[in-house]
Amino acid sequence: MTTPARIPFPVVDEVSRHCLQEEEPETVHIEVHLPGPLDRARLRKAFVEALHRHPRVLMREARGPWYRRRYEWELTREPDVEVVRFAPSGPRALQDARTRALAQAPPLSQSPPIRLDVVDSVLVLTINHTALDGPACLRVLATAAELYGGRDNSPAAPPVRPAEPHQEPPDTPAGWTPPARVAPGTPDPSPGNGLLVTELSLPHRPKGSPYTVNDQLMVATALTIAHWNREHGARPRPLRITMPVDDRPRDTSMPIGNGTRLVEVPFAPQELRDPHLPTLLRRTAERTRALKSLPRPQLGHGATLLTAPWAPVAARAAVTRALRRAAAPLTSTTLLSNIGRIPYPLDFGEEAGRAHAVWFSAPARMPRGLTVTTASTAGRLHLALRWSRALLGHGDGARLRDLFEHYLHTTEATS
Repeated sequence: MTTPARIPFPVVDEVSRHCLQEEEPETVHIEVHLPGPLDRARLRKAFVEALHRHPRVLMREARGPWYRRRYEWELTREPDVEVVRFAPSGPRALQDARTRALAQAPPLSQSPPIRLDVVDSVLVLTINHTALDGPACLRVLATAAELYGGRDNSPAAPPVRPAEPHQEPPDTPAGWTPPARVAPGTPDPSPGNGLLVTELSLPHRPKGSPYTVNDQLMVATALTIAHWNREHGARPRPLRITMPVDDRPRDTSMPIGNGTRLVEVPFAPQELRDPHLPTLLRRTAERTRALKSLPRPQLGHGATLLTAPWAPVAARAAVTRALRRAAAPLTSTTLLSNIGRIPYPLDFGEEAGRAHAVWFSAPARMPRGLTVTTASTAGRLHLALRWSRALLGHGDGARLRDLFEHYLHTTEATS
């Protein structure tokens, strides 16, 4: 009997593993809507084969003694559990699948740390974010679509943009100033995360504009939170919005795991009160370009040092959690994860068809308490707002959605 191959936890995985909380699981949810029904046996076969095509997904946390210096992933030849589950049809079936995606993380002790719930013609993929991220699992789903439908699901070519030399971000507020928090609304007494998904028109952007749709989304997010905080009497403070950057290829060579790096885009209070939108869009574009060009470890140099094996993982976990609590006031205001145009057709063949809506949502635990995730499919923008119920309630989510839609429209009106 051969010993399974083992891989030490990368930095992102280890920091996440140290800071797990049962009350707010670190899950990523991907929701794919298809026009037609799926055959159960055929989908199960295609999805399991896709896992074998991307074997880095077939892993579980290896057991080890308390004094071990590293967490390790143990690669497996086959799944430990049935990954695909078909939910009974019903008026609340999709809502129940979404709730499960936010409340129950696939366990790290079983391979793979993902699960796929199928509700009629909707796929709800839940990912344990300690192990994997959304773009990596979307790649696996594209492979499953190709195996299921027999049609090419190769990624579209990314937009060609001129290479930008490294430059310092202009006019940035001081990085060590504690940023604004999202003002509390009407918290929900139940623990965990809440979720609201909606479909919007893609914002218009004139050809040759110095900013991208991502910059429009960033400005809309900043103006939304600034407006929300004014409504709730919060004192104006600088905002910082975390933005994941993913440089991986989208074809079958894509490295599977947690592959994004995080940068923080700052906004000064005066920029967001009665803003001159053309100027704000241009400055935001300059900042995001500069931050993307800056070479930086995924979670910064401090996390790399913290995860070095200088002590047993149990001791380093305690230090990591203590530092995270101490740094809570410096945590960014929110996270905007713009997946952009879904690069794959996600075409499941003649009967099931091609995806016409794809939503993602990212974990929203405190102290941020709110994440904004966007993706575009079939010419529409799919927005997911996810929040900690310790901070906001469903009515608050609806108000934030309305503000976001309004401010996204104002970025078009500047054209």
